[in-house]
Amino acid sequence: MAQKKGLRSSSSDDPEELARVPLQAVLLADSFATKFRPITLERPKVLLPLVNAPMIDYTLAWLESVGVEEAFVLCCAHSQQVKDYLNKSQWMKQQGTFAVQPIESRDSISAGDALRAIYNFGVIRGDFVLVSGDTVSNMSLKEALQEHKERRKKDPLAVMTMVIKQSKPSSLTHQTRLGNDEILMAIDPDTKELLYYEDKTDQSQRFITLDKMLLANTPTLHLHNDKQDCYIDICSPEVLSLFTDNFDYQHLRRHFVKGLLVDDLMGYKIFTHEIHSSYAARIDNFRSYDTISKDIIQRWAYPMVPDVQYFGSCSQMKLDRLGIYKAPEVNQSRTAQIRAFSLVGNGTTIGDHSEISNSVIGQGCTIGRNVSIQGSYIWDNVIIEDDCKLSHALVCDGVHLRAGVVLEPGVILSFKVEVGQKIVIPAYSKVSLLPQPSKQDSDEELEYADANSGVVESPSITSIVNTRNVDPVPDSSDAEHSDTSEVGISGVGYIWLTSEGGHEEEWRHSIAPIPAEKLMEFFLSAHADLEVSNQDVNSLPASGELQVDSESTGFDDGEDYRDSADFEKEVEATFHRALAGVNQDNVILEINSLRLSYNMSHADCAGSLFYSIMRSALAFPHSCNRELLLNTGKELGRWKDLLKHYLKTIDEEIEVLLKFEEMCLETAKEFAPLFSAILNHLYEKDILSEDAILSWAEEKEGADESDKIFVKQSEQFLKWLREASEDEDE
Repeated sequence: MAQKKGLRSSSSDDPEELARVPLQAVLLADSFATKFRPITLERPKVLLPLVNAPMIDYTLAWLESVGVEEAFVLCCAHSQQVKDYLNKSQWMKQQGTFAVQPIESRDSISAGDALRAIYNFGVIRGDFVLVSGDTVSNMSLKEALQEHKERRKKDPLAVMTMVIKQSKPSSLTHQTRLGNDEILMAIDPDTKELLYYEDKTDQSQRFITLDKMLLANTPTLHLHNDKQDCYIDICSPEVLSLFTDNFDYQHLRRHFVKGLLVDDLMGYKIFTHEIHSSYAARIDNFRSYDTISKDIIQRWAYPMVPDVQYFGSCSQMKLDRLGIYKAPEVNQSRTAQIRAFSLVGNGTTIGDHSEISNSVIGQGCTIGRNVSIQGSYIWDNVIIEDDCKLSHALVCDGVHLRAGVVLEPGVILSFKVEVGQKIVIPAYSKVSLLPQPSKQDSDEELEYADANSGVVESPSITSIVNTRNVDPVPDSSDAEHSDTSEVGISGVGYIWLTSEGGHEEEWRHSIAPIPAEKLMEFFLSAHADLEVSNQDVNSLPASGELQVDSESTGFDDGEDYRDSADFEKEVEATFHRALAGVNQDNVILEINSLRLSYNMSHADCAGSLFYSIMRSALAFPHSCNRELLLNTGKELGRWKDLLKHYLKTIDEEIEVLLKFEEMCLETAKEFAPLFSAILNHLYEKDILSEDAILSWAEEKEGADESDKIFVKQSEQFLKWLREASEDEDE
């Protein structure tokens, strides 16, 4: 075929020439899904702001950081918007080793179509990285690339390496915290070959069906439902050929991966590469949008954080204590408060007595007086008038909320929607200037929209909505308008009907926290499943079917299956949500689920939670030991009840003391001079008992001198405890 203008052909077969092929990447700038509707009817998903920067910038920044030299951005839905953005961005203007080339394929309605289009353009000349434009990562590709190339030398049928990682587990919901469907993988532990993949498992089924030949041909098989598919793949050029030869391959996982795994004739193989300390995640739905936004703000994705200039679209951000980011030109009233893990963009004004917590505010926003914004995402140029309350909502560019509006958890307001005074938008509602399509496309189908323009004409003020979904706040002055068919008085927009499953399904993928009743429901279910699984251990299949190795259960028992460091990080992340205002009962439920998932004890929970509380005290500004001691006392008093929930026995109290010693020696040495004073405080506040403190000291009697540092520092306090105990006995 003729060579396309501006693109390179793959005509050379010279070995030396092929060896000089640069590392290439294919970035899919379309998710081929409808989960972000109604927003994506007007703007492509990859251009939606994630912590005030377009999603695609995170993906391109990562590709550049791992040494990719040529990135081909395949533009499908809203292709002109994507091309216009790239042409104006620094990615196309920079001089260096990283070249970005947009490729338009407006007819592609699936990932399969997109890869067939890439094949027809003839730009891929060797192994390439395949990634979606909604991916955030800071991992290094060096090791995964090396493994892939070494396999290819030994076995040309090894066509793909998938990057996976330990998921953020929740035994309550049987899902990752990203809100994705549970993925079940079967992996050969020796070769890391992927043997089975299922991403639509039925939550109601306790058993799966595996092919007998698979079990017969594989000596050892590890089944995992705790791995997260990062949707980062290293592919050989044959992958494109396979899509071209099989037009029924549409979805990357459900069709292509599963198709290769069951194809015995061709014999192609897929392998996995697991990352551990690095970050990688894909924004698949509103819940994952919320989770990944919080991960970025809490710096899990470093250097992909707001205050690091890793791409040109970020304005200079300043990081303050408690994870608060502010742009230079923010006009904040003295009585307004910005609380933990929040970000406020340039040119935003915040009025008197307003409060923002655990939220992201875009640029050029106007926030009135007495406004409460919690766990929400406000994009650019939004006007929020006085006395509005927003809880776990997403508000797009140009929205206008008039005085007294209430957005309940899970509400999505698309571009330029207007909501009239004192209107309550019910939980999980979606409001748009566009009427809801009569036919809902499947997740694999293209988000149909006018590819030539992202501008949509506003409907008239009398746009029809479902009046049952709009409840004005009771007010005598508005009584005559209680039956309005608009989004409030002077409101503009359509309220979309919920999905077929109604609110019973909406909560799964919403940015709103999982309701407490759902957490309890799954918590009880998890215990029931655990009892069933324990009963079934001794009723294994007869000979000829799946057998259990006498030295290993096949679930990584030989390794440190649940890393205690990861558990500690998960507990700290959960505690951060408590700092942001999440109910303590929900925090306890989540920590309990982590304990079950990581197979930890209550003592581990107590130690990790104490560590998180002390770290929060350290985050407060202090110029001397006295101020640090005061901060610590306040934080321990604030979270005393939460901590004592896990201090049921002396062993658990001793674990807290051991964790405190470890912190003073390694991770938080600022506490070392204050050990005795804080120990006294823990006793006075009835957090640690006299018996636990004295038992800790007795256990240290035969230890080395280096292990007695804090016992000696606390000698006077321990002496007082012993004398008080003797007086009580007498």
